[in-house]
Amino acid sequence: MRRPAAVVTTLAALCAGLTATVVPVQAAAATGCDAAAAGFTPVLQLDLPERANYLNTTPPYSLDRTAEIGTGFDRVGYCLELNGPDGPQWVWTAMEPFSTDARRIGLPTRPGEIVRQRVGDLDVSSNVPGVTQGAGQTGYLEMWPNQYARTASAQVANASAATFDADDSPTTPLGYGSFQVSQVGATRPSSVPAKPVFAINTFTQSATSLLSLGIGARPTADPDWTFAGNAAQYTQRRLTAYVRKSLVTLTESPQDRQLVPRDATGRATVPIAGRMTDPRVNSVQLTVTSNGETEVYTSASREFRFAPRIKAGLREYTFELKALGRVVARREGIVAGDVYVVQGQSNAEASMYNGAASGEESPYLRSFGSPVSDPSISGADRVWSYATGDVSRQSGSVGQWAIRMGRQLVDKYQVPIALINGAHGGRPISFFQRNDTNPDDITTNYGRLRQRLVAAGVLDHIRGVLWYQGESDSDNAAVHVSGFTSLLQDWRADFGTTPKYYVYQVRTSPCGNSTSTNLREAQRQMGDTLGVTVLSTTGLSGHDGCHYAYAGGYREMGDHTYAVVARDLYGGPSAGVAPPNPRSVTASGSQLTVELRSDDPLTVDEGVAADFRVDGAAVTVTSVAYQPGKLVLQLSGPPTGATTLTYQAHLRAGPWITNATGAGLLTFRLPIS
Repeated sequence: MRRPAAVVTTLAALCAGLTATVVPVQAAAATGCDAAAAGFTPVLQLDLPERANYLNTTPPYSLDRTAEIGTGFDRVGYCLELNGPDGPQWVWTAMEPFSTDARRIGLPTRPGEIVRQRVGDLDVSSNVPGVTQGAGQTGYLEMWPNQYARTASAQVANASAATFDADDSPTTPLGYGSFQVSQVGATRPSSVPAKPVFAINTFTQSATSLLSLGIGARPTADPDWTFAGNAAQYTQRRLTAYVRKSLVTLTESPQDRQLVPRDATGRATVPIAGRMTDPRVNSVQLTVTSNGETEVYTSASREFRFAPRIKAGLREYTFELKALGRVVARREGIVAGDVYVVQGQSNAEASMYNGAASGEESPYLRSFGSPVSDPSISGADRVWSYATGDVSRQSGSVGQWAIRMGRQLVDKYQVPIALINGAHGGRPISFFQRNDTNPDDITTNYGRLRQRLVAAGVLDHIRGVLWYQGESDSDNAAVHVSGFTSLLQDWRADFGTTPKYYVYQVRTSPCGNSTSTNLREAQRQMGDTLGVTVLSTTGLSGHDGCHYAYAGGYREMGDHTYAVVARDLYGGPSAGVAPPNPRSVTASGSQLTVELRSDDPLTVDEGVAADFRVDGAAVTVTSVAYQPGKLVLQLSGPPTGATTLTYQAHLRAGPWITNATGAGLLTFRLPIS
């Protein structure tokens, strides 16, 4: 399925012609980080040049103690010191570690060295006006050797998709570089503006390009100093990375914002384990808090392990581990809940085409990683995020109908939901197959999704898989059925037979492809032959001929999906939920009777007769009426020689046959008996 062409301005295209003005500067160096860095150990130090070409090389650090430090740290700090037109400037910031490897805390210069995540407990001190100082802030990191686009992931409140700021997107080309720490709101939405703490850019660009860097927000143009080309304005440009040496080493712990799958009791175990590495430590204390409730666990064992149980509900848990009175680890926003996988083409990506679904976002809707096809970017994204519906191929992207479905489950059943979307637009069924010799092959779509599920710890705990694909198979029903049968077998081998598997029947002839009756009838039959649950996409008038608007399209698709999932997995109502599905067709006089598989009342819109076709006879359907358990079709004459009845539905808006939830009649082709 083709997606509309997007115009993305990359950094390489805009760098040409940059010039810098050299400004007389003061000679004194900034030294304000000294007091703020008390208790930390300097690990890396680099006097940044005016121009750098560090791609695929290690920067020439004047201090490098990474081998000595290894993994023995529980906090990371940075000091950037500049001396330029405004005199000596400095900023100090410290945070929970985003990596356990000291070698990864410096400038990222090699493919896959990508950090794009929120961090908690951000401490900031600076002498630059406009930088918000204080402890316990929320930060956002953007560190990579790549070029990047203004496209926002929607993980950061108040970030812009029109400027380079606190929420940009790394792109496949290497060769510009970002090393940025920003202050952001702790929630979404938030009244806190997103703004840079400091930024160092252009360090993997060619040696002809000046570095772009600064403390606080750039007063003009892009706030994160992208394209500033201002390194020559400073006589000092020193970056120092610090760590706080750890008292304990953790071997098991949750991530911030992690969803832990609940068990049959409605609870989940969240292990915290490790060992005391500092000889002064003779005990550790774990405090678990949620909704004003506190549980405290202690251990005097040098190899300790706690296994607290948390409840699945609309409550977040904070885990705080202390040793020698010091917080050595803090994990926030942990929840217990259910996990769903979304997979397929662009109508599974379901990004925004017309109308936003941002109102469906919830702190209790989560995702893990991102459905990016570049293995180096996908492989680096191994963090939990908030689920977002409007953007695609970003951290937390789940699609509009999926986030609507998830929000309905959260609100009705008071349970957090994780949605892991692996969809990729415009791809045939062959694109989604497993490499059986290496199921985790990250160069394959299947392998990228599987790696994410393994890293999230949910591979064996998926409740449902939702599949929307088939348009790119161009009505080749045999190829589609064969490919999906193989895929379903692999899912059941990897995910188990417990999850419910759902298949959307695609719309007629979408997106310039020739998808017609054959493939859609084959999808309808999968409910009988493969044991999946078939979902309808008719009844949705927000269809644009290829994709869907939110109102009248993805929103209602999410509602229909929610109703079926609630029936299957949460004990929800069953009446009027399943899409109308025919069982058989019989002829009598000048009528055809379509026997249905349920007695759910249906609404038949005027004009729907035009969507039916009688094959083998020169007759047309003139009217359609609902009777309990059946549809009665009046014909223009006796159906002499008639062989099959086809319900094709139609593109875009129009008359429908729908049940109480609005789900439309499945398209079909059945023999007339």
